[in-house]
Amino acid sequence: MPGSGSPTALERNRQSEIIDERHLALMTLGDSRLEREILELFLRQAALMLGRIGGASPGLAGAAAHTLKGSARWIGAWRLAQAAEAFEQAVANADEIQIKQALSALTASSQEASAAIAARLDRSFAGWAQER
Repeated sequence: MPGSGSPTALERNRQSEIIDERHLALMTLGDSRLEREILELFLRQAALMLGRIGGASPGLAGAAAHTLKGSARWIGAWRLAQAAEAFEQAVANADEIQIKQALSALTASSQEASAAIAARLDRSFAGWAQER
């Protein structure tokens, strides 16, 4: 039921488009505690890397995007990984217009992935609390 705190089927489907659940389950061996820990670490790292990208020299910004790309691939955040790769390429090309556009797309993808992860973590915490 919308507004009840439980995600609707449409919201769960959208979240699974943002984070590849099958891939994440494979990478965490189906261990929900490990998944939670990895996703929490990812949220902190994504925020840190975006902060570095925003105020860094092109070389450091590209390196931070490369790190974010690898982390996003590990958890199955494919759109975020693509956006990080596009930013990395724009920096390599030294094209200011392309860099600005890629940074905008990277920021949006990161926010989207972070929101989906936060919702997933809230959902898993609620399920864990009900088990107790």
